[in-house]
Amino acid sequence: MSEQTRGEEQAPSPPGDEVVTIPELVIITGMSGAGRSTAAKCLEDLGWFVVDNLPPALIPTMVDLGARSQGNVARIAVVVDVRGRSFFDSLRESLSDLAAKGVTRRVVFLEASDNALVQRFESVRRPHPLQGDGRIVDGIAAERDLLRELRGDADLVIDTSNLNVHELRAKMDAQFTSGDEPELRATVMSFGYKYGLPVDADHVVDCRFLPNPHWVPELRPYTGTSEEVAGYVFNQPGAKEFLDRYAELLQLIASGYRREGKRYVTIAVGCTGGKHRSVAMSERLARRLAAEGIETVVVHRDMGRE
Repeated sequence: MSEQTRGEEQAPSPPGDEVVTIPELVIITGMSGAGRSTAAKCLEDLGWFVVDNLPPALIPTMVDLGARSQGNVARIAVVVDVRGRSFFDSLRESLSDLAAKGVTRRVVFLEASDNALVQRFESVRRPHPLQGDGRIVDGIAAERDLLRELRGDADLVIDTSNLNVHELRAKMDAQFTSGDEPELRATVMSFGYKYGLPVDADHVVDCRFLPNPHWVPELRPYTGTSEEVAGYVFNQPGAKEFLDRYAELLQLIASGYRREGKRYVTIAVGCTGGKHRSVAMSERLARRLAAEGIETVVVHRDMGRE
C-alpha cells in the first residue's frame, strides 16, 4: 500500500477488504458573490477532487466513496450553497455525522462587504439568489442571517472585499499547497481604523496608545517597514513591553488552538491610518510568532491608501 497521504486517517478494514483511507475534507461556503467558485477552482488546480453544490446530506456518502477509492480520491473539497433553513439543518446534521465518524474536516468561509457584493452582482447583472422580489441588499441581508452560525464555526474566514481573483488564489495557495502541514498558520494584518475593522480577524490589537509618527515631519513619508519608523515606535514607553506581553498571550492562545485542532488564526493590528505604528508592530509580532514555530504571513492591508 502506498504511503498515507498527509491529512488522511486510516480506518480498520472489513474482513477481506483493503484498508480504507479517510480522505481530507474541506467545505467551501460563504456569501454568494464572495468567491466560492474561485476558491474551489484553486483547490482543483492543487489536485483536490472538487464537488460543486453537493446536497449536504450526501457529503458523508461522498467521503465514504473517497475512502474506498484506494487512495485515488485523497482530498475532497465540497462547495456548499446554503439557500434555505432546511438546507442549513441538513448541513449541520452532515457535519455532526462526520465528526461522529472521526472525519477531520475544515470549513472555509468566503466573506465580503455589502458594498463589494452589490457591485459584483450589478456588474454581472444578476439578482442575488435570495432577494426574491426585493433588492440585492435584501438578499445579502437574508443570506448573512442564514449563515451567521456557520461563519462562527468556520476554521478559516477569508474577506475578499478588497481582493482580486489572483490575490484570492494566492491566499488559497498559501493555505492548501501540499507539503508538511504546520500545526498552526497565522496571518498578521496591519490596518487603519479609519478604513474599518477587518471582518476576518480573530484577534484585534490597538496600537493607538503609542505616539503617532505621522506628526513627526521627517518620519511622515516613511512606513512602519522602515528602520526609522520602527525605531521611533519601539523607543516609546510601553511599546516593547506591549509586544512582549502580547506575544506571550498568543503563545498561550496558540497552545489552545492546537489542542482544539484550529489551524488558522488572523491577528489584526490597528492604528489610525495603517501606515506607521500598526505596520511596525505587525512586523515585529510576526517575527516572534515565526520564532515560536508558527508559520506566519504578514499583510499590510491599508499601507499606501493615504
